[in-house]
Amino acid sequence: MLALQSAFGVVVLLAFAWAISEQRFAVSARNVLIGLAVTFVLAILCLKLQPIRDLFTLANVPVQAIADATRAGTSFVFGYLGGAELPFEPKRPGTEFIFAFQVLPIVLVMSVLTTLLFYWKIIPPIVRGFSWLLERTMRVGGAVGLATAANIFVGMVEAPLFIRPYLARLSRSELFVVMTGGMASIAGSVLVLYATLLAPVIPDAAGQLIIASVLSAPAAILISQIMVPESEERHTDASLIEPEPVAVSTMDAVVKGTTVGLQLLLNIVAMLIVLVALVHLVNAALGVLPQLGGEPITLQRMLGYAMAPVCWLMGLPWQEAVTGGELMGIKTILNELIAYVRLAELPQDALSERSRLIMLYALCGFANFGSLGILMAGLTTMVPERQKEIVALGPRSIVSGTLATCLTGAVVGVLTWT
Repeated sequence: MLALQSAFGVVVLLAFAWAISEQRFAVSARNVLIGLAVTFVLAILCLKLQPIRDLFTLANVPVQAIADATRAGTSFVFGYLGGAELPFEPKRPGTEFIFAFQVLPIVLVMSVLTTLLFYWKIIPPIVRGFSWLLERTMRVGGAVGLATAANIFVGMVEAPLFIRPYLARLSRSELFVVMTGGMASIAGSVLVLYATLLAPVIPDAAGQLIIASVLSAPAAILISQIMVPESEERHTDASLIEPEPVAVSTMDAVVKGTTVGLQLLLNIVAMLIVLVALVHLVNAALGVLPQLGGEPITLQRMLGYAMAPVCWLMGLPWQEAVTGGELMGIKTILNELIAYVRLAELPQDALSERSRLIMLYALCGFANFGSLGILMAGLTTMVPERQKEIVALGPRSIVSGTLATCLTGAVVGVLTWT
């Protein structure tokens, strides 16, 4: 019954995207069916075909290796604060874990590794392969396919850099696909961080996050083509030029990766401090209101009730939907990192194993208000002549990105019976 509930959710989510479409009667039913079929086929291959699933499961090995390597670096620099052996016996087990010194530095290491893999030309052929697949199956232009495929590995601003010379020539619909692709995915630099956070509560978290990134590509194209359907001739089907080299040498790649990673790390630390503080302030202000059901009214509870129907549509039982809705609200208002931290901290009986898996997919995207500012700033810098169009499509990209990740969550719910 829960799988049927998820199937119903897939239909409702697509219907909602159609209801808020700019041109409802310009939506191609053929493209919708193809997009949905591609998403389901990819999900079946990744989740149900054992050899492919085993391949994704192997991702846990390098993830653990990266986590161990990072721990070696943080232990050397920060001592027991970074994970080295304690010189004393802790009064309360678990208090020796310090998030900022033991987990967040993974972002720094991943930034360097990602830059190196691009410089050594290991990632670009993989991106090209996904781009070719999206062009052949979902009939998107070469530039759009390349940017969407790149979003599987890099962030919402880095991916459009692959097609910077083509941005000015994209149609309105294609531009929206690029924006939605950024909102519906996460960057490889934070994937290992999230996998490390979720490993204790979700089996094969690293492999599941990689599958979520892969499924986000066709889901993003599907939702964006419904919300902003193509109504003009495309000019981006020609073969694409190679992106500019990320570095001139291996050492240059290490230096540049470290510099970018440090900026990202500091931004994450600052945003975490500010956003957690703001939520605390809002909850303090809401505390003056009368209690509801014997418990104080908080921002999390309000968001939980608002997003609960969406989580039910994805396949969560109603008694778990409010908890899932709280996570979706935190992800949308704040960011997915705080939502994943909250998911990892939930009591064991708060969500079933199936519900936790669905929420992992639903939360796997950058669709939040902070990311919107980053996306619009990056795109308007790259193509200033389309600033008005980018600003107009910006708020819709949060909706489309959220719908895309919820769609992948519902698809996983259809294929997961227990």
